[in-house]
Amino acid sequence: MRDEQIGSLAGRLDDLAEQLADLALELLGEAMSDEDPKTSDAARTERVVTRARRSVEKASMLLGGINGAADQDDC
Repeated sequence: MRDEQIGSLAGRLDDLAEQLADLALELLGEAMSDEDPKTSDAARTERVVTRARRSVEKASMLLGGINGAADQDDC
């Protein structure tokens, strides 16, 4: 039961990471149309969103590692 819950959470985190990646790409597009792309609000926001995506991906991988370890114990 817990393995299913952990797997479900990892899947939801993967979905969230994908949404954050899409948002980051949109923000990059906005930043490129600004006068100074590197210092625009969109560029600053994109960097934060990208860091958040990486953190969410890391959390998903950590949870996936728990399920992987549980699967190996079953062998």
